Amino acid sequence: MEVFAIHKGDVSENGQIRIIDEDRLCYIVESNSRGARGIRTISKQLLEEYVNYFRLYPDSSPEKARNDLAGNSDIDKFEYGYTSSLSTLAKMALKRADDKKSSNLLDFEKQKRPLQQIFYGAPGTGKSHAIKNITEGKRVIRTTFHPDSDYSTFVGAYKPTTIEVPLMTVIGTKAVPVENSDGSMRTETKIEYEFVAQAFLNAYIKAWKLFAIADNGNKANEVYLIIEEINRGNCAQIFGDLFQLLDRGENGFSEYPIIADKDLQKHLAKAFADMPYLNVPAVGGMTAEKVAIKIRQGEILLLPRNLYIWATMNTSDQSLFPIDSAFKRRWDWQYMPISDGKKGWQIEANGKRYDWWQFLQKMNDKIGSTTNSEDKKLGYFFCKAKNNVIDAETFVGKVVFYIWNDVFKDFAEEAGDLFKDIEGFLSFNNFYTNGIDGKAKVVEEKVERLLLNLGLIPVEEISNQDEDFISDDNSEDANGNLKNFDKYSVNGKGNYSKGMAVYRCVELYVEQNKNLTSDEIVNAWLSLKINMPNLIETSEMHEEKRLKTKDSRFDDKSKELILPNGDKIYVSNQFNPVRINDFISKVNSQNWGIHIEKTED
Repeated sequence: MEVFAIHKGDVSENGQIRIIDEDRLCYIVESNSRGARGIRTISKQLLEEYVNYFRLYPDSSPEKARNDLAGNSDIDKFEYGYTSSLSTLAKMALKRADDKKSSNLLDFEKQKRPLQQIFYGAPGTGKSHAIKNITEGKRVIRTTFHPDSDYSTFVGAYKPTTIEVPLMTVIGTKAVPVENSDGSMRTETKIEYEFVAQAFLNAYIKAWKLFAIADNGNKANEVYLIIEEINRGNCAQIFGDLFQLLDRGENGFSEYPIIADKDLQKHLAKAFADMPYLNVPAVGGMTAEKVAIKIRQGEILLLPRNLYIWATMNTSDQSLFPIDSAFKRRWDWQYMPISDGKKGWQIEANGKRYDWWQFLQKMNDKIGSTTNSEDKKLGYFFCKAKNNVIDAETFVGKVVFYIWNDVFKDFAEEAGDLFKDIEGFLSFNNFYTNGIDGKAKVVEEKVERLLLNLGLIPVEEISNQDEDFISDDNSEDANGNLKNFDKYSVNGKGNYSKGMAVYRCVELYVEQNKNLTSDEIVNAWLSLKINMPNLIETSEMHEEKRLKTKDSRFDDKSKELILPNGDKIYVSNQFNPVRINDFISKVNSQNWGIHIEKTED
């Protein structure tokens, strides 16, 4: 028998029918028509026939409904005499169900979060951290997949459990409890089997209970089932027939329910014993009311729209258990790019400190150019700092171990000078030596050698240059002799390195010409024909060059400048004495109100 969305107190649109009471089998209705008032008992079983009839023939008349239905069931034909009231109630029930479904769907469409999505990217890109932030304050059930995960560890199964029971003995023909010397009852431990729900089932039950107590499912509190490392387990084996539930309709519910096995049905029926009315859609050829009953009785499984299943996946682990395309199609995919975590972390080695983000940029460039793969790159949170410092021991144990064993194991020769050492080749065992206590001790000189091989500059040396500038490359003289660090003022102010002096000049030009586009600014500077390749570029020029280059230091060789209209341009910092002198000569000769001079040492 269907469960209808009309209840005590509801009144028809024409005011002729009002429900004054109801029980499991009947509605008690008050009928007012043409001045006549009557109280009638309407069978819900009979009303179900009318609801199904008007669902198929919404424009039919009450008289035709009576003629078509009477005599086709065991119900007393006399009851069909109330066909006007039955037709009105049926249309009330259908309209109420449609209104609530429309309202629920509208409410559901307002939320933008995908019901099923996988956060994927390189290790350390903050996938789990992102999920944690999004689900802050929500109901979260978390699990982790691994090679031994299966359906029973994900859904649930019968397991042995221990219980304390009274110790019994037989005296004559009776079993009597055994007492301790103090008169208390003696107990013993016994093993029995009971169904133990796991992560999926716990989330499923919680979601339906929250859905049921909401306003007919409206704005039901969300439940998040989080699966860490989803591709470290065999998804086809773990999900089994649950795979079918992942097909969600526009309303957020599963489109294809599955039949629960007997053990699972018993557990669900017990869990949902006191659950109130469920406002669910009709699926699988069943009416909405029958779907609600079967869910409460545990006969079918159907994902509610407030149950979110999110997962994380390291691209570096995608070869463990490849996920087939059919499974992939049922998820939204959220890529987590490698980006600067803005924590200011530093690597400490051999008494010096190196910028962690600069290391990641250079190491990831090396990984990409050597392996032609994005999978093995490192994210910002691959290694955690303590008080903003990653010590040498942590760096070797986590980072060097990873890049040596998982990244460059088969690419050592292609890595060029990365593992070059004064004594020859820098293998992983060179990073350790035996300490006084016999334990392995990190050789910090080797850590420093690896960082220098990547082209990193100690933070202390960077800070001696301009505060927000990374390097002043190619600053040797015209003959390639020792570097010089001449400083320059712009319009009588500052003490800039060559690269920063150039940047400040372009910045002043932008401030004086706020209405110019990025193309107009770039063309103005390139018209000076300064002896400097790629002196200034639009963002389009810069990105096009980025796609073509294999230069691991590409990002270090220019500095971004944002224009008042939001456009970006990029200014080169690759100035040696010859280039800077040419720049000074040509800029100072312009009527731009910009003048550069070398400052005194």
